[in-house]
Amino acid sequence: MATAASPASPATPPPQGIKGGVQPLRAGEGNSYFWRKLHSLTGIVPIGAFLIEHIISNFETVHGPLAYAKQVLFLNSLPLVRVLEWTLIFIPLAYHALYGVYIAVRGRNNVNVYPWAGNRMYLSQRVTGIIALLYIVYHVWTQRFSGVSLPEHPGAAFAKVQHELANPWILAVYVIAMIATTWHFAYGTWLFAAKWGITPGDKARKKFGYVCALGGIILCLMGLASIYAVVTAPPAPDDVMPMQTSSLTRPAPTTVKPGATNPIEPEQT
Repeated sequence: MATAASPASPATPPPQGIKGGVQPLRAGEGNSYFWRKLHSLTGIVPIGAFLIEHIISNFETVHGPLAYAKQVLFLNSLPLVRVLEWTLIFIPLAYHALYGVYIAVRGRNNVNVYPWAGNRMYLSQRVTGIIALLYIVYHVWTQRFSGVSLPEHPGAAFAKVQHELANPWILAVYVIAMIATTWHFAYGTWLFAAKWGITPGDKARKKFGYVCALGGIILCLMGLASIYAVVTAPPAPDDVMPMQTSSLTRPAPTTVKPGATNPIEPEQT
């Protein structure tokens, strides 16, 4: 019969000779097991995958306003893009963020279980998560739901970001948020591999830690380079492709009957 002091209790120190590390996700912990597992998974797929895609897409700013506008046009011309946006970005992101806040509020440093370095990493993951959440809410609102609508006017994307980053305080927010978000993703990837048993043992975790650190640095530098390209570029036109719209809003082509001088609307079928 199990005693009141279960071995799974976080207050129980690790066995003698075993270093404190990352606790794996275990069964038998009620509903929290499922929700934590889902939270860990959504941080990699689809949110992590979207973060990588988003940074790569924004890197087109280094090639100028037109190149960036074409990338925005391409993304908003994908089939079922609005469905994909909600099912693969907004809904998973909302769950991951809200449950992450719940974990951060209820969590605490365990200096009797983990070494000080582990507690610092635990705290940094929570802090960067909060920074990323606040930034994402602000960024999505300003770039997606307020001002000029970029899905209908992709040519205005570069100028819209450029106008926003002209404010030095907003620029500082972008830089801090880029560093925090890429750190959160890199360390979150390492935690995911450790907790899911993908990297068993200290040696495997240490090697994968280098991979995650390198990947996070690359993503961070790409993001900062994109910001630098926007800030240092000459003032962009309000719309570099004013006659071009996404496939979702492009009007149907008109036809001209033989002998007619004015185009007419296509016949209804």
